[in-house]
Amino acid sequence: MADVFMARQCKNGLVKVIIGDISKIEADVMVTTANNRLAGREGVDAAIHKQAGQELRAACDAIAVERRKENMQPCPVGTSVITEPYGLSAKKLIHVVGPDCRRPTQDESRRSLIKKAYETLFQQLSNVKDREIVATPPLSMDVFAYPHREGARMTMEIVLGWMDTSEDIGIKEFWIVTQQMNWVNNLRTVYRESEDQFPGKDITREYR
Repeated sequence: MADVFMARQCKNGLVKVIIGDISKIEADVMVTTANNRLAGREGVDAAIHKQAGQELRAACDAIAVERRKENMQPCPVGTSVITEPYGLSAKKLIHVVGPDCRRPTQDESRRSLIKKAYETLFQQLSNVKDREIVATPPLSMDVFAYPHREGARMTMEIVLGWMDTSEDIGIKEFWIVTQQMNWVNNLRTVYRESEDQFPGKDITREYR
């Protein structure tokens, strides 16, 4: 059962924060918070891989093999790849690698790296034909341990700013789906403090 925690209408479409299991969500595009090996073994990424099945594991392994031939990581931090969704209720799956704040070098650069991660997501979405409804976890807020208060504010600033541009980006609804209640509670505080400063118009009451 998924609950709408927050809804905000922007120029391009609706942004919702939903409390629920993203691996069970139905959307045109689903996003997973991958690591740089595309291993699918931790947190939300593990749940998505489990739901998608072994075909996704094989697809990620194939990408890794090809990248290793060029002496590259399968998917470095701040980059993304697209695969088929296999057992997921989506048309495409985007794997995005955000900063892993358990690593000191990435924690030091976390603000610029989280922006880079969202930018690569937005760029990948522009390459997907059917993208009216997008479902993503908040990047790096799961096992990658991005500080939740700062991360909640940056997530909303980045996503709402992008969805409130005058350019038509082909997305009607952008869902941020999470079961991380600590992140949600920090978002509640951030939203209460800064709601009038965020792009768009709050319409949460329509979903209560």
